[in-house]
Amino acid sequence: MTQLFADGTVETPPASRVASLSASLATPGLAAWRHFFTPKFTPKNAAPGSKGATPLRLVPAALTPSRLMPALRSYSGVRHRGSRGEPGPATLGRIGALEVRLAVTAADVRRAQRLRYEVFYEEMSATPAAAMRLTRRDVDAFDGICDHLLVLDHESCRMVRGRRVPRVVGTYRLLRQEIADRHNGFYTASEFDIAPLLARHPHRRFLELGRSCVLASYRNKRTVELLWHGIWAYVRRHGIDVMFGCASLEGCDPQALARPLAFLHHFAPTDPEWAAQALPRHAAPMDLVSVEALDAKAALNALPPLIKGYLRLGAQIGRGAVVDRQFGTTDVLIVLPVEKISPRYLDHFGVNGERHAA
Repeated sequence: MTQLFADGTVETPPASRVASLSASLATPGLAAWRHFFTPKFTPKNAAPGSKGATPLRLVPAALTPSRLMPALRSYSGVRHRGSRGEPGPATLGRIGALEVRLAVTAADVRRAQRLRYEVFYEEMSATPAAAMRLTRRDVDAFDGICDHLLVLDHESCRMVRGRRVPRVVGTYRLLRQEIADRHNGFYTASEFDIAPLLARHPHRRFLELGRSCVLASYRNKRTVELLWHGIWAYVRRHGIDVMFGCASLEGCDPQALARPLAFLHHFAPTDPEWAAQALPRHAAPMDLVSVEALDAKAALNALPPLIKGYLRLGAQIGRGAVVDRQFGTTDVLIVLPVEKISPRYLDHFGVNGERHAA
């Protein structure tokens, strides 16, 4: 595994310091600082300040003592030293001027966060916290423990301190189970009850995929194929058995998304062995259209390309959807056991991901 710049000087604060920090964060002077990191969302039918006005947090539990250091690491782009694996080649593949590799430096991580901000907040409808608006980066506490897969365009560079730095045009965030177990678990666990799924497969190695995005002008077969080549090479390197994560449909109204959600409910694979339920407090129904009334072809066409790609690979779909108002999306759970990936895709990339190897 590529080494990122380690946070070698940061240690977990002792209990006395945590208590002191907790007290200081409760003071009136710093209360405004906490709110600075918390975006607000008010439903259309709720007056500001009413009970219906719900605060949204894009940094989970932002700036509480237990999450302060992870949040600071994530904003800096520096990974937690305990999440680093064995050193290995960063570059995973190349097609022409495009290269796919893992982030190596804190600056690499920050560049991925800037791309995510451009796609999620400027192009789409996510609501940023004030701190994100100032830094123009999408950041959460998981960034400090994840690997970040990057697609770089070596023909689109800028000069930084006298050297050419290629543009980041695509990214995926990768979190291995052994790293998640040592920290705060998986991001997906905030939306879906994945604990029973993990417990059913104690000897399999899980990898969470998330925060995927590609710059609009690069959304073509070549870029997406290179991202998937990078993921497959990473999966083979680390002996991953199962990939999973949240995939999004744009919009927060399940009724407006009734057809694609119903298609997933009625026709997508949902084997009990790989099933996981949406958490009750977040769950939205997917069976809003009966199978008899559903135009399956039109519903399939309404699915986002990424979800259709997962289905072609052999993915399983979770039970229930989750409305994520922070990002303006409705999320479904994707579970992709490596053993179920269609052989033709394995042949396409090569068993060990050698097709586009650099």
